[in-house]
Amino acid sequence: MSKFAHMSDIHLGAHREPALRELERKCFAEAMDMCVREAVDFVLISGDIFHSGIPDLGVVNDAVKKMRELRDARIPIYAIYGSHDYTPTGTSVIDILHTAGILTNIMQASMEDGRLRLKLFTDPETGAKLTGIAARKMGLESKYYEILDRESLEKEGGFKVFAFHSGITQFKPDYLSEMETIDIENLPKGFDYYAGGHIHVRGEFHVPGYQRVVFPGPLFTGYGARDLESTARGERRGFYVVEFDDRFRRMQFMPVAGFLGAYLDLDVGGKNAMEANKELQEKAGRLEVKDRVVVLRVAGELAGGKTTELDFHAARNGMTERGALWVYVNRYGLTSKELTQAKVLGEDAATIERNLFRENVAKLKLSAPELTGESGAMRAQELLRLLRQGQKSNEMKKDYAKRVSDAGAQAILAKELLEEEP
Repeated sequence: MSKFAHMSDIHLGAHREPALRELERKCFAEAMDMCVREAVDFVLISGDIFHSGIPDLGVVNDAVKKMRELRDARIPIYAIYGSHDYTPTGTSVIDILHTAGILTNIMQASMEDGRLRLKLFTDPETGAKLTGIAARKMGLESKYYEILDRESLEKEGGFKVFAFHSGITQFKPDYLSEMETIDIENLPKGFDYYAGGHIHVRGEFHVPGYQRVVFPGPLFTGYGARDLESTARGERRGFYVVEFDDRFRRMQFMPVAGFLGAYLDLDVGGKNAMEANKELQEKAGRLEVKDRVVVLRVAGELAGGKTTELDFHAARNGMTERGALWVYVNRYGLTSKELTQAKVLGEDAATIERNLFRENVAKLKLSAPELTGESGAMRAQELLRLLRQGQKSNEMKKDYAKRVSDAGAQAILAKELLEEEP
């Protein structure tokens, strides 16, 4: 019996906080060690190994050390590009690791008569046949599926795995209802296992023609408020181990110890600022926080007073003094009757940004149609994400400025993304 590990959305380097960065490193190291202990024949990563196509070299160095241990144990790592794996120059750290023999990018594609032809990569030890479609910048991989030659893939025999880094319309979580996804019918039928990525919620789905469409969710905790909150509430993170011979036999989810979490959800609706602050300090003081990552979510409309009267600093310091590893406060849903400025609602920064761009991009009088509507909002949010990227420790200031400028130009114009050959 053969077996492989399926993981996705590792997002190494996603966190700036030293405590989370160390936990993130340990989580990845433990996952690699578990693959060795489980004696898997290979590891398949469905995108977003790193949080950036040009990650911090210290993060890369730590990751490569663990990946080399798998290589030394004769356990190859196969991967596809995720949505975070692109760079303005076109060369990602994934390409460098592929060239160095640390991993293998299994998307091998060519264009024939206007159709995208994928080559099945055969794992030499097990005979498993793997292929997949990588994510593209700003979720534009749907063009790949529109021109995919599915028939040739469906005719191939043997144990087959299809890797992808996209949301599937039929399986889309409610909170991602507005996210651009692909229809399940765009995937080739008859594969034994569909190794999904990009969706940060674990899910196993079965429909006729597409058995075992599996999303492992993030290996550690992903990034952003929603991911942190769900992990702190106890949602298990990890990867799958899949057993097979000439066909699928069984699979098992393997939890990885990321961090112990503590979660406090405080609704201050209808209370004045003094009452809300008293409740905040009391409940935060009773929370078990020692050696835990704490997520504090405060929402609701204050009946009186200002939101600034809630002393989050005192609550955070108090929990830190009692041994909390790190305290994250989500107050994006907090407002008050005295708040007069326009407020775009959302439960985290990314949602607020997306809603803000949707609301305002339509007001702009732009000649290029791809810069208006939902497409324009996507490009605006991508531009904002690129502008947030800090200067690398080994990067000159002028090189950093050029990199951000070039990336920004691609995010705004992006015509080549709609016209380029795969």
